[in-house]
Amino acid sequence: MSGIYIHIPFCKQACHYCDFHFSTSMKKKDEMVLALAKEIGMRKNKFSTEIVETIYFGGGTPSVLNNDEINFLISEVYKNYKVAENPEITLEANPDDLSAERIFELSKSPINRLSIGIQSFYEEDLKMMNRAHNSAEAKKCLEEATKYFDNISLDLIYGIPGLSDAMWRQNIQTALDFGIPHISSYALTVEPKTALSKLIQTGKIAEPQDEVASNHFMILVEMLQQNGFIHYELSNFGKENYFSKNNSAYWLGKKYIGIGPSAHSYDGEKRGWNIANNSLYLKAIQNDELPIETETLTISDRYNEYIMTGLRTIWGVSLDRIEKEFGSEYLSYLLEQSQKFLNDDLLSIENNILKPTPKGKFLTDGIASDLFYLNLED
Repeated sequence: MSGIYIHIPFCKQACHYCDFHFSTSMKKKDEMVLALAKEIGMRKNKFSTEIVETIYFGGGTPSVLNNDEINFLISEVYKNYKVAENPEITLEANPDDLSAERIFELSKSPINRLSIGIQSFYEEDLKMMNRAHNSAEAKKCLEEATKYFDNISLDLIYGIPGLSDAMWRQNIQTALDFGIPHISSYALTVEPKTALSKLIQTGKIAEPQDEVASNHFMILVEMLQQNGFIHYELSNFGKENYFSKNNSAYWLGKKYIGIGPSAHSYDGEKRGWNIANNSLYLKAIQNDELPIETETLTISDRYNEYIMTGLRTIWGVSLDRIEKEFGSEYLSYLLEQSQKFLNDDLLSIENNILKPTPKGKFLTDGIASDLFYLNLED
């Protein structure tokens, strides 16, 4: 199984917390669509023996493209690659782009999964984050989307300053009331050089508190599990048969190609990333050049990535796989480093699988970094 990710580097406006690559100018949108289509063709030899099972439009805000542009890019994938019979084709979208008419049109297209950036149902949160939609639009788009799409995911952010436990519970309940089968939820994170960072430095917004985020995370896990969701990755919850196939492929170490500026690719041995500059990306593609840098992963790199992704998922880290793929030295190191977390009931081993306990889940990324192998010469 392999996937193709297509990065659409445009947004109507910049969310205060976002540090992804995008532009709020749409001047080069037409050029960009043609360049993305060209890169899709230029990269086809890398996947000549692969079956593409997922196509994912991320960004940025992919829903700023019109349906003809989206369908054109999907057709270019089909023209250049072997595509599975029923691929998962996801479009990330913002509520302000999802009018009733637009949703109906999308339902007639090859798109079969929507990932909607709700973030919060509270007006004050949306204004603080500088989202382009309001609370009424968030609810209206879900009302319409659920008429035509079965496979819908929505994003919610927790740990927002001023968001009480009761308000957070209501955010989750509102999503549940729409019958949404997949929820991705993240703590509000203050990234350097973002508007949010500056607003906090100048005292205009309170700094998010880890204790609040931890409590919100526990509420999230409890409420979603009570409603039949499986907590299959640290930030992702899905009902049976509604896990994101695209994201699961990343976490399970499958191959994927990233198309567009700043998009990443992985072929099992090498990781690559396109230049994060729209003008330079366009110039390179127009000159028949791929603006990509690559690195060959060392055995330590691959071990560390497996630790990071494995601990975040319900599949955990297989000790048998560690020994088989990386050797007994890595296994001994992992068991030694894990011991303190096992003693503190933050990790557990069952059926030779290392996993975080419920108590350790919120701390997963920090635990993983303590298990990384940093001193081996490859």
